[in-house]
Amino acid sequence: MQISSRFTVALHIFECVDHFSATQKVTSDFLAGSIGTNAVIIRKILGQLQKADLLTVARGTGGITVNRPLKDITFFDVYKAVDAVESGDLFRFHENPSPACPVGGNIHTLLDGKLDAIQTAMENQMREYTLADISEELKTILEERA
Repeated sequence: MQISSRFTVALHIFECVDHFSATQKVTSDFLAGSIGTNAVIIRKILGQLQKADLLTVARGTGGITVNRPLKDITFFDVYKAVDAVESGDLFRFHENPSPACPVGGNIHTLLDGKLDAIQTAMENQMREYTLADISEELKTILEERA
């Protein structure tokens, strides 16, 4: 299991918008330079975040704005926007366990509840952190280094 890098890229995007937008226009090219990836990937993630109504992207030379206060956007909100699968299930189950096998015939009974509990715990923990948390932490780090 692995959450894709889209999640951390999205968090990086929000932090750049928060940190830089007062002094310069934040564009997909600017973000690509900070994140170290292709601007096309950034634009795809920006589209997902915009579709989730977490931010607004002005086409062309417009820039990016966050639609809610950072304290009101959780890691889970970002995860849902860029990484949650359509089924909602974090774990993808292998498709054809043999019902004739004592293990294969019972594997869902053995694992489904446990995997659901793990996913619920992860999602609940993600709801505990907000974008304001990382924004404040960055400010502290930068102040200590100054």
